[in-house]
Amino acid sequence: MPSRAANYPALSEDAFIERASARLEEVYGPRRDEVMRRLMTLLMHHRSALDSLPRPTWSERDQILITYGDTITDGERPPLEVLDDFLATRLNGTFSGLHVLPFFPWSSDDGFSVIHYREVNPKLGDWQDVRRLASRVDLMVDLVINHVSRDSLWFIDYLSGTQPGRDYFIEMDPETDLSQVTRPRNSPLLVPVSTRRGTRHLWATFSEDQIDLNFANPDVLLEFIGILLYYVQQGARLIRLDAITYLWKEVGTRCVHLPQTHAIVRLLRAILDFMAPGTLLITETNVPHQENMSYFGLDRLRPDRERQDRERQDHDVDPAAMPDEAHMIYQFTLPPLLVHTLTSGDATTLSEWARSLPALPPGCTYFNFTASHDGIGVRALEGLLPAHELDIMLELMHRFGGYVSMKTNADGSDSPYEINITYYDAMKGTRRGADAWQVERFLCSQNLMLALQGIPGVYFHSLTATLNDHGGVERSGKLRSINRRRWPKEELDELIDSRSTPTREAFTSLKRRLNIRASEPCFHPEAAQRVLDTPAGIFAIERGPLANGRRLLAIYNISDTRQPLKIDELNDGDWYDVLKDGKRWSPHPDERDILRPYRSLWLVQP
Repeated sequence: MPSRAANYPALSEDAFIERASARLEEVYGPRRDEVMRRLMTLLMHHRSALDSLPRPTWSERDQILITYGDTITDGERPPLEVLDDFLATRLNGTFSGLHVLPFFPWSSDDGFSVIHYREVNPKLGDWQDVRRLASRVDLMVDLVINHVSRDSLWFIDYLSGTQPGRDYFIEMDPETDLSQVTRPRNSPLLVPVSTRRGTRHLWATFSEDQIDLNFANPDVLLEFIGILLYYVQQGARLIRLDAITYLWKEVGTRCVHLPQTHAIVRLLRAILDFMAPGTLLITETNVPHQENMSYFGLDRLRPDRERQDRERQDHDVDPAAMPDEAHMIYQFTLPPLLVHTLTSGDATTLSEWARSLPALPPGCTYFNFTASHDGIGVRALEGLLPAHELDIMLELMHRFGGYVSMKTNADGSDSPYEINITYYDAMKGTRRGADAWQVERFLCSQNLMLALQGIPGVYFHSLTATLNDHGGVERSGKLRSINRRRWPKEELDELIDSRSTPTREAFTSLKRRLNIRASEPCFHPEAAQRVLDTPAGIFAIERGPLANGRRLLAIYNISDTRQPLKIDELNDGDWYDVLKDGKRWSPHPDERDILRPYRSLWLVQP
């Protein structure tokens, strides 16, 4: 396999029209032709401003830093400028991509309640700062598509009964039976609002300040397509569809993953493949594992696996025959499952889950991560962990200084939705309690994530081994603030440059590991992955073999005790340790048959 993926060709205009018309038929039925005419007018308006040359889709060099625009502050300097300097001086070449969490004017939820979609929050900088970042790395931008701030002009229009916002929201009789609706929060689903027409009740999935938009109105969809293309014009290479699961509402259903939602995701994919090929669509769907996988459109993939494998090798890909939904999905199962694995010292469930992952065709891959700006979602563990195992993990996270956020179920009861804790403090100990292995355990979690098939995303506070920010929770009243600390640049520099701090150890170790990973072709997102048979205290995978025969073994002791290194593949000739400058792997006699606690090995066979 070459070291990078092919330049996937753009959709032709005829292929795009056929595909887009079919998707609009699924969403709007008899209004399809009218909406299609308006869509083509909109696209032609933007076409001259977009780069239509296809770009490589991804390679082993792809790894993404996730951060708020103001995670680092430095006096009066614009935080986006400070972030750019940090990338240039501290992380030059380490990350291929950067996810700057919503940098627009907002009213709540640290950016995810957007007031103006086409403006940059002046407290962070301006579009010139954003474009400068986009010139340095591949920029991921959030399309906060499900809801909007009550302070937005659209909502002000709604209150006064004027267009366009008058019909942008979902009014609902409060007596309507909405008990089937899947809830990610325990706040009321309907919010009373005083308008010139009297009190109305509006759909609000997440909070009373985040009012859901009405995509049954095609004006709303066309508005967001224009916003999407504007972000691409400003340099966005990856578009993250925030909370896309909940987009379409239909009374009498769960209101998640509805066919119209999938059709709209597929339409947005077609628009990018037509207008800006190589721009990637990533879905953020914090739901049980199999539901999450549906955003690849796996039910629509061709069954001809041999042909898929041949195309993957030859990179002779027909875009009309490729999967046509998300390029990437967030691997939401991984963060809580790694917490379970490393605090229990048992990799059995992790190995079984990893074995269950399907082989993906060209054009699809996972976005792997352990921490994000949100909590560690636990819904993805449904069907994987028994209830008593989940309870043990939640109680342990409380002991390590974390919190648990709840959601409301159809029967009115509450159940856990996510753990609010920094990932570093989630690794404070095992079920026996806190211990001296926190740094090693944490680094093992990161090293394991980096080796899995897909593209890794590293949250800034993992890079700096940030502790729980209880002061932030007290100031904001929001549990998620525990993992959203803002670093004064002087303080962060001191911690990174000091001789012995967890921040320095995590930063230097992860940076070194990321730089090694970026030069190893076995970590190409499309390189095969196979889970090896190991004792419960060991997790191991093989990546490859590539077309030239090269393969890599990633092996981890996920426990706090020495583990037997009983892996048959280690007897298959000579192996070379890429973590030690590619030297032949010749372990110390005391380590030939055992692996020390939380030790990681990346061994290659050229």
